[in-house]
Amino acid sequence: QVQLVESGGGLVQPGGSLRLSCATSKLAFEMYAMSWYRQAPGKERELVATESSGNTNYADSVKGRFTISRDNAQRTLYLQMNSLKPEDTAVYYCNARFTTSYSKTYNYWGQGTQVTVSS
Repeated sequence: QVQLVESGGGLVQPGGSLRLSCATSKLAFEMYAMSWYRQAPGKERELVATESSGNTNYADSVKGRFTISRDNAQRTLYLQMNSLKPEDTAVYYCNARFTTSYSKTYNYWGQGTQVTVSS
């Protein structure tokens, strides 16, 4: 059974930093596009950052502050978050997605990790 397990969340003051990790198992990790999403209370889940085949994309709200990276040997995804703001407060989710050549999509989610930015 595929598992994605996030860690590294917590309470941090504005301007602080956190590093999230997403450890995966039973997943052909290197084949998957890996992403971080977040969901704040009362809001829809939104895409934060994606890494696929060396290419990265970020939401405008986190550009220049967050960095997504992956270690294929360790099958782990990371999100380095700097200059955190209160509006970054949310549950952060790891996502793995792969679409085969015949258009079958495999899509997996982690359970989420809470990030709270507050003084």
